[in-house]
Amino acid sequence: MSLNKFNSTIVSGVKWLAIYILVGGMVGSATAFFLQTLDYVTLFRTNHIWVVYFLPMAGLVIGLLYYYYGDAANKGNNLLIETHQSLEKGGTSKTIPFKMAPLVFISTLLTHIAGGSAGREGTAVQMGGAIADQFTGFFKLNAAERKTILIIGMSSGFAAVFGTPLAAGIFAIEILSIKKVKINQVFASFFVANIAHYSCLAWQVKHTLYSIPTIPAISITTLAWAIVAGVIFGLTAFAFTTTGKLFENVFNKIKFTPLRPFIGGIIIALFIVVFNSTKYIGLGIPAIQDAFINNAGQFDFAIKLILTSFTLSAGFKGGEVTPLFFIGATLGNLLIWFIPLPMALLAGMGFVAVFSGATNCVLASIALGLELFGMQAGIYVGLASVAAYFTSGPNGIYSAQLKTGAKYAAYNYFKKIAKL
Repeated sequence: MSLNKFNSTIVSGVKWLAIYILVGGMVGSATAFFLQTLDYVTLFRTNHIWVVYFLPMAGLVIGLLYYYYGDAANKGNNLLIETHQSLEKGGTSKTIPFKMAPLVFISTLLTHIAGGSAGREGTAVQMGGAIADQFTGFFKLNAAERKTILIIGMSSGFAAVFGTPLAAGIFAIEILSIKKVKINQVFASFFVANIAHYSCLAWQVKHTLYSIPTIPAISITTLAWAIVAGVIFGLTAFAFTTTGKLFENVFNKIKFTPLRPFIGGIIIALFIVVFNSTKYIGLGIPAIQDAFINNAGQFDFAIKLILTSFTLSAGFKGGEVTPLFFIGATLGNLLIWFIPLPMALLAGMGFVAVFSGATNCVLASIALGLELFGMQAGIYVGLASVAAYFTSGPNGIYSAQLKTGAKYAAYNYFKKIAKL
């Protein structure tokens, strides 16, 4: 190796190390601030439930913000995915607008303080992508390098918001382009996810802990039941994505987009008032935790599914993943009535499997289960995740996601068989 090439390698290594540390530290810290603020607004709503009457106004503010200032940022995670795809094809997409970060931050807080049913990962991932992509111009990165930037932006946001760096590293790669990923991007995704995770923890942020105290001995019977449960979770994920599309079609008939969350907010607020229940609004973490211990309500999963689909389709912001955890855990809780597996295990399986089916990120789902519930539960959450992945239909919550992988290969194969 020549001296010039050696020096160039050293300079490149130092540059990327600086990028990794800066992105991970900034996204982890930004996410920590977001999570702490979200906890505050959730507590405020809990102690001042009258604030739900202002949900329509919160929706109108969100709608107007994105109407006048949002531009492409309104696409959310799909903008990050589309930008990465454009770079894969040799395109020169514009830098992710930095305003995506404050827009989704403010809009998510408004959604939650007024009682919308939404998550938080979408906010963290979009903040991560927007923050990370600003380094493109600063360091004058080329298209190939920018693909890495988008990966680490998404992985750092996911890792910081859930405290699961392994799942986050896989999620960013799996959702973007797992077939064309390079080894340096894999390393970058995991490395920056860990930096973001520990940066978030450094701000004294505490993540929710879940426990599966009893894991049955592995047998053909228990594994078969895990697959059956996974199929049910997959069909539920299909119901979630389908319901979301139906509501989107309804709201799309309202031509002035700021009116969509305003009208949607009126309907959600009426639901809360008429049924006198706040169990299904916000993140729903208390209900998720309770599903591992006590019997869930018979319709908890269905109500959360419909309310979240409605909230996000109307134009409110936040994300889908934590509500997917709620749906999966409460549904798994119910399955104890005919599937002979422990309640907590079924709740944990549903927790990750509905996520697997809705996001088409089966590997990230399995990793998430291992990080949250431990290795002993791995075979059960893994089987449920795989079964849900293959039975959740061809679409997911991210419309821009490419239809590639084993799932779609199987679909195409059966289509060919059906035509014979």
